[in-house]
Amino acid sequence: MAVAAFDPPEPAAERRRRGKHLRARIPRRSLGSWAPSAHRPDPVSILDRQNATRVPELVPLRFERMLVSPFAFLRGSAAIMAWDLAHCARTDLTVMASGDAHLANFGLFASPDRRLVFDLNDFDEVHRGPFEWDVKRLATSVLVAATVNGHGAADARAAARIVGAAYRERIQRAAQMPALDVWHARIEADTVLAGLRDQFSTRKLGVVARTMAKAEKRTQLGSLDRFARYENGRFLIKDEPPLITRLPHDRQEEVTDLIGRSFERYLGTLASDRRELVARYRFQDIAGKVVGVGSVGMLGFMALFVGASAQDPLFLQIKEAQPSVLAPYVAGATYRDQGRRVVEGQRLIQSASDPFLGWFPGSGTYGRDFYVRQLRDMKGSFSIATMKPPGLQAYARLCAIALARAHARTGDPAAIAGYLGSGTVFDEAIAEFAVAYGEQNRLDYERVRRCRSGAVTES
Repeated sequence: MAVAAFDPPEPAAERRRRGKHLRARIPRRSLGSWAPSAHRPDPVSILDRQNATRVPELVPLRFERMLVSPFAFLRGSAAIMAWDLAHCARTDLTVMASGDAHLANFGLFASPDRRLVFDLNDFDEVHRGPFEWDVKRLATSVLVAATVNGHGAADARAAARIVGAAYRERIQRAAQMPALDVWHARIEADTVLAGLRDQFSTRKLGVVARTMAKAEKRTQLGSLDRFARYENGRFLIKDEPPLITRLPHDRQEEVTDLIGRSFERYLGTLASDRRELVARYRFQDIAGKVVGVGSVGMLGFMALFVGASAQDPLFLQIKEAQPSVLAPYVAGATYRDQGRRVVEGQRLIQSASDPFLGWFPGSGTYGRDFYVRQLRDMKGSFSIATMKPPGLQAYARLCAIALARAHARTGDPAAIAGYLGSGTVFDEAIAEFAVAYGEQNRLDYERVRRCRSGAVTES
């Protein structure tokens, strides 16, 4: 797996100069330009190509979720935006990019030491790529979310601009830090709450605190009560179609393969102490599980294990990994096993990753790659749809800081800082792009909605 980012022996000052010199070839203002290429594919065709590899009966659900709003559409159309980003001005300052860094892909979860942290939490599209692709997608998602929420144009643009400014400021800070400090930096929930005290009223802070408290209660034991029932001496996952579906009897052989030979391969991707821990649990049941917006239609399962007592459950999510939407546009970074790409990318990006995170290649009927993680372990998210301008702007800043921290771990913060500089040119360019691409996203949303409603598909 190709993950090299830069050559550490090169002095930081030289790397910073190299980033600054890049401005002559790729002016920072050029990052704000957006106009659809004459060769731009029809967004409907891009989605149709993706749907060809997905479970056919779930494709309507994918569109149903995507077409709720322009923001939901943006969430599900990473492949469309990837094509567009690849055909804009681009730097050669690469990082391990999220590939799908929109607002809803950040959130709260438990670190291995059981502290609540805030970070990126979705890595289906993770892949090496230019740093600005993630920044542009994040800023666009902020702009679109603000517009959907009814914020004025000035507030929406200001929120998008904050993404560029907060990212730039945090990268500049990371460029001055020792590599170990960059690597161990993380955003803890308590720090988030403390940082908002001067910006919000006690009532609004209460909403944030309740979100965190709710996440802390989403434990494995709570999931057992929510998702399973006890029957004939074992726990069975409840059937809640179409989101959770029990597997029919004629697929028992496939299930056996999934939790047998394939599960052994998964265990081989864990550290030895984690394998010892998983060995203390015995398998109970497995069911199909639909998650997300853009991921709908890919194979997904939830598996239940129980330890020495019913008070010791373990839910694992098993999710198909397909090639990243960035893969066609980045030379020199190839990944044969897509589950491994997701897991190793997540371990590189996140400050504290799930201890049960692993992967296995598909076999038998499936023949696809999968990755494994815990289900709902203290996971929480903030309600983007209810955010007013001050709240959305504060959240945009928090997400941009988390993104910059991730990029500083996997790229060259000194070179990126040299390119960005200390002024506001980059911030304004990112805001300009977000406004222009937000309109493109609206047009694409309307186009796909017309097609799905049976209207004429001619442009």
